Amino acid sequence: MDVALQGSLFGASDATALGPLHDVRRTELGAGAWVDVLPGWLTGADVLFERLATGVPWHAERRRMYDRTVDVPRLLSFYGEDDELPDPVLTRARELLNEHYGAELGEPFRTAGLCYYRDGRDSVAWHGDTIGRGSTEDTMVAILSVGAARALLLRPRDGPGGTVRYGLGHGDLIVMGGSCQRTWEHAVPKTSKPVGPRISIQFRPRGVR
Repeated sequence: MDVALQGSLFGASDATALGPLHDVRRTELGAGAWVDVLPGWLTGADVLFERLATGVPWHAERRRMYDRTVDVPRLLSFYGEDDELPDPVLTRARELLNEHYGAELGEPFRTAGLCYYRDGRDSVAWHGDTIGRGSTEDTMVAILSVGAARALLLRPRDGPGGTVRYGLGHGDLIVMGGSCQRTWEHAVPKTSKPVGPRISIQFRPRGVR
């Protein structure tokens, strides 16, 4: 698998380290939804990208879309709550997220879903994480991005409001909370611009997909 990545100044350290979470900045989106963003939470992120790109058991999926079956335009790997995460940095990241958000969330993050966007042709369509409890309950999804930056877009499901855009990569963290999965949608769109590969790690509580 080609994992060529042009590293950033912030991600090029030979060591990986997670910073404190007290500098996260919250944006209220409306209708009870919010996002927290912390650029560069993980230093040495490009090192972690290389380890995950070569060490995770990635697989492709096909899904039924209307009257045909299509390829999912990204590679995937999922770690359940009883699975060992593929890198100690991710275990530590989940511990820090639980320490910071545990009281507000009311439960720990337990699972980790990984997505590998190989180039600009890989994407994820507009959706909310509403399989399971996310369709009826407030929850949180924390996403750590390593590799090249890609745009993550958010838009309200109903009512007024424009699209919110974040460029995430090289160790950036975003946490979508409150009603965000029910009242807003998010997407990583395709792009014709030359972009490098990106891996996102989504930490979720039990029963949220």
